[in-house]
Amino acid sequence: MTRAAADPAPAKREPRQERGRETYERLLQVAGELLAEVGVERISTNQICARAGMTPPALYRYFKDKYAVLEALGRRLMERQNAVLFDWVETHAPGGPDALAAATEDLLRRTAEATAAEPGAIWILRALRAVPQLAPIRIESHRAVTDRFVEAYGPLAPDLPREVLWRRVRIAVEFGFAADEMLTEEDLIPREALIAEAAAILRHAIRP
Repeated sequence: MTRAAADPAPAKREPRQERGRETYERLLQVAGELLAEVGVERISTNQICARAGMTPPALYRYFKDKYAVLEALGRRLMERQNAVLFDWVETHAPGGPDALAAATEDLLRRTAEATAAEPGAIWILRALRAVPQLAPIRIESHRAVTDRFVEAYGPLAPDLPREVLWRRVRIAVEFGFAADEMLTEEDLIPREALIAEAAAILRHAIRP
């Protein structure tokens, strides 16, 4: 493995001015689309620039290399998935355990929709697992989701030690995201059947 692959540089600071933001988002959009076509190993900054109709110096103003692009794509996808999760918790937590349990399939569907809307999503998720230096993005995001779930579930399970609840929810969160990936990759299980089965497992795992 080359030094670049083993030690990807972090993304530079995101631009604040509107024109810079438009260029930044344009590069990410193109990179996601290209990633869906060629995969993690074959994508390059030169390909991204050619597809976006930009010169390499324009890209390097925002990203040092392709791994920085992958990092930015990963963070954006995690943020968009988490926004769905946080909104779901805010909506259903006031109804208690029964409301949360009843809405589990809705959560899986909404998360799947957020994932499907992101260009190159499945390859972004693979990169977050395959590239060691990108893994902390995924882990940090999933821990944030766990914290929010525990905050909502804690009052519903006052007799359960906090660390036990956190552990159970953390495992459930990992399973939920794995199920989301399966919806994109596994064609031997009907989509609705996969959602229903995954929801049943999640209800059992995180119900107080």
